[in-house]
This record gives sequence, structure tokens and C-alpha cells, in this order.
Amino acid sequence: MFLRIPARRALPRLTAPFLQTTTTPLRAYSSSSPAAANTAATAAPTTPQLPKPTDLDEHESALWDLLTAELSPTELLVKDVSGGCGSMYSIDITSASFRGLGILKQQRLVNSVLGERVKGWHGVQLRTKAA
Repeated sequence: MFLRIPARRALPRLTAPFLQTTTTPLRAYSSSSPAAANTAATAAPTTPQLPKPTDLDEHESALWDLLTAELSPTELLVKDVSGGCGSMYSIDITSASFRGLGILKQQRLVNSVLGERVKGWHGVQLRTKAA
């Protein structure tokens, strides 16, 4: 018994008009002058200061102040998860400083801000997110 396989037929070539390139240059439109647009683009955006939680102990408070000063987070949670001995912390941080960075680079940035403090800890739970 032989199995008959039908011959392959060539499909017609389709051209998509949306794949064609245009020669019209794109322009950025603004209601202000180009000089004002350049100065507005170089000015640093202002972020509102986060209210500091009242339930932080002295070590959590020091970490909060350090991270807030260096990274200007929009959301920040610092918690001692070691039972109060200060050997392990959980840090959840959302910051505009993380835009365009991968997760590993975001966490390295936080670790560089924390510096020598991390070396004395047993561990850290670090969650970062770009704002």
C-alpha cells in the first residue's frame, strides 16, 4: 500500500503596502518654542517626598532615609524580617531611577546605595520596580 502525498503548490506573493517606507520626515509638535522644549527636557522632574511611616525602628528608619535621599522612590517599604535583630531586611522599592534598567542593574543600584551595610546582614529580600 502506497500513500499518495499531494504536490506542494506555490503560494502567491503578497505585497503589503504598510511595509513600504515613507520619505516624509517626522516632526515633533509643541505649543512652546524649540528653545523652551530643550530646557524643559533637560530639567529634572520633581517627585513628591514620600511620607515616612511611623512604625519603623531605628535601623529601618535609617535605611528608609538613605534610600529616599539617593533614589527618590515613589513607593518604598523597608521591614526587618529577622525578628528584630537587624540581620535580614525586606525592601520593596519603586523609583524612576530604574527606568531603562534591567532587574539585575536595578538591584545592583540599590546595593550600591546600601554599600557596606549589606555585608553585615544575613540576607536581604529586594524587589525593585521602575516607576
